[in-house]
Amino acid sequence: MIDWTREYAAIWRSSKNALVAVKDIDFVDIHSLVGLDRQKEQLIANTKKFIHGEEANHVLLWGEMGCGKSSLLKAVFTKYCKKGLRLIELGSDELKYLPEIIDEIRDEDKFKFIIFCDDLSFENDSKDYKFIKPLMQGSIAKPPKNILIYATSNRRHLVSEKMSDNADTKVSNGEIHYGDSIHEKMSLSDRFGLWISFYQGNFEEYLQMVDFYFKDEKVDKEKLHSLAKEYANLRASRSGRTAKQFYLSYKGKI
Repeated sequence: MIDWTREYAAIWRSSKNALVAVKDIDFVDIHSLVGLDRQKEQLIANTKKFIHGEEANHVLLWGEMGCGKSSLLKAVFTKYCKKGLRLIELGSDELKYLPEIIDEIRDEDKFKFIIFCDDLSFENDSKDYKFIKPLMQGSIAKPPKNILIYATSNRRHLVSEKMSDNADTKVSNGEIHYGDSIHEKMSLSDRFGLWISFYQGNFEEYLQMVDFYFKDEKVDKEKLHSLAKEYANLRASRSGRTAKQFYLSYKGKI
């Protein structure tokens, strides 16, 4: 059992069939995340409600790769971990252990727990997503009030879809009636009450992120931006991840 008065985060280790405390936590300063004002506002507002014992939503952070989904989640955790917020990381392929985790922390009423599922997605034949449903809608036991799921994904509907899934979808009186297969898959993402989308910005927003990383270096701004644009074009990406990779490649060299 973990002493949550001393530990802030844990990871489920299936080899040990137990939660293991994280000793070297990747804390993220929320002020270091540039260009995510809307997403920050939404996630902070929901998390504050959760911490204060108010009704709050499970959250799906979805969108393009490298745009700050995981970083924002860790930054919000960093902001509130001293106020009773705790983080538990659980892989998509370990969701079958979710009931055991819930049983272990359900009565830890001094703390609020976020179950963090990074890159959550399921292949078409997978049924693992069904393990999430009891936490979101309850079963014979009510959903615990001290636990929420915050998941990141590149897919808005989490489960891959095939053309065959739509075979029994019909249109009646101008309304779409989905078949059982696709309806079940869409219902999973619908259980996340808050969806926060992430997209690559334009070059101006990308260069703002670059400027933030180089704020402590004396550089020729024109040269910096020229190299940063070239770097982004080579990778066909203007994401926050690309801006940080550019910084790590060029710091002290311009």
